[in-house]
Amino acid sequence: MKHLRNRPELILSPVVFVVFVALWENIVNLLEVDEIILPTPSRIGDALLVQFQAPIFWSNLWVTTQEALLGFAFATLFAIIAGTFISQIRIVDKTFMPYLVGFQAIPKVALAPIFLIWFGLGQTSKVVLAATIAFFPILINIIEGLKSADNDQIRMLRVFGASRSQIFFKVQIPCALPFFFAGLDVGILLAILGAVVGEFLGSQAGLGNMVLVAQFNFETPTMFAILLVLSAMGIIAHIIVKAFQRKFAFWGDNSNFIGN
Repeated sequence: MKHLRNRPELILSPVVFVVFVALWENIVNLLEVDEIILPTPSRIGDALLVQFQAPIFWSNLWVTTQEALLGFAFATLFAIIAGTFISQIRIVDKTFMPYLVGFQAIPKVALAPIFLIWFGLGQTSKVVLAATIAFFPILINIIEGLKSADNDQIRMLRVFGASRSQIFFKVQIPCALPFFFAGLDVGILLAILGAVVGEFLGSQAGLGNMVLVAQFNFETPTMFAILLVLSAMGIIAHIIVKAFQRKFAFWGDNSNFIGN
């Protein structure tokens, strides 16, 4: 009971969900809303069970998962490399940051048709779009994290003869880790978004493609069911990143991070 008093959200979150679903079900039935416009949660649940029993659903889920994870991995790799150089070398920061900010200002959905022309309807275009969307939040958090190291501590280490690499690994990286995981938390969700957006605009497989097929056939419950799956993917990814953060960067305070 004491644990529940300290964390009331453990009770409030499921209660809010149950109340919301009950209201949705009853209001739709009371107003006799057409299923094509807004299905009831029970019909969405039925559609979800049908999808779970279909092998094609699992193959499409795997396609979207691969696209999101590959895009996230590439975004993380390039963000680590770019963030390290930008944070450590002033001339690189002054030279390249304006271009990166300008690139970030471009709506990423507008890049999707270009990626489709360059890389085709296959997996590559979705991976590139997912990486492009996820890259900037991870990059900014890495830069801010590496720059957040205490200057007095760095000066003291220099007085005692610490090398630049020692300061980087012993001071700056520990300071940057909480920021890094915060960036990963945002980046993985954006990678899923990028993969699905790419599938919406042109694909032969994936959950985004399944949504388009369901839309064409006016199968609104199926569309909602797939959206629930995408939401669950995001929640699971968030939980995994947070678990790694508690393990490897437990000293961080999320309130100071970019994107939170």
